[in-house]
Amino acid sequence: MQKPVRIAPSILSADFSCLGNEISAVSEAGADWIHIDVMDGHFVPNITIGPHVIKAIREVSPLPFDVHLMIAPVDPYIQQFADAGADIITAHIEACEHIHRTIQFIKGLGKRAGISLNPSTPASSILHLMDIVDLVLVMTVNPGFGGQSFIENQLSKIQEIRTMIDRSGRDIDLEVDGGINTHTAQKTIEAGADILVAGTAVFKESLGGYQENITKLRGI
Repeated sequence: MQKPVRIAPSILSADFSCLGNEISAVSEAGADWIHIDVMDGHFVPNITIGPHVIKAIREVSPLPFDVHLMIAPVDPYIQQFADAGADIITAHIEACEHIHRTIQFIKGLGKRAGISLNPSTPASSILHLMDIVDLVLVMTVNPGFGGQSFIENQLSKIQEIRTMIDRSGRDIDLEVDGGINTHTAQKTIEAGADILVAGTAVFKESLGGYQENITKLRGI
């Protein structure tokens, strides 16, 4: 069953010169999770942050840290991100040779395990993981850079995965990441998403500040 919408600001769009203050600000403004994009310059064409930064910012917010690993290989680094303070660790199915084992490893560390799908990866690829995964992340842009346009044909994939989750009877979150703004947010919610990752849409300047930005994304 679809849950109430939660907003996970992506700190990739924050001001890195005052990252701790930015995370505190969105936490106080009503964010539900903190989304952390980890990129390696190999699996995706960009390099962002690693476990040392996550450890450094862990104390500035009580919210769950939603760590999205856009790296390959994945398994050698999971322990480091778990130790740094990640609450949810999501790996790309495209980056893992043995994704079932990767999910088992994450869960064995006491963390919630997510799996992410690139735009060209079909929903059917995760059918036999629905009995173990805790979160499914649908990429609605090609991963690697912020500020891209929302890929409309991913809405049918979100709908398909929502049906898979409901049929499983399990508590699985359905997260969407990429091109989320007040317009596309409503579309993804209607398709079945219950967690929205948003970068620019949260961290942009507005008269009402971050709180107003987050409230608008919820559709309130």
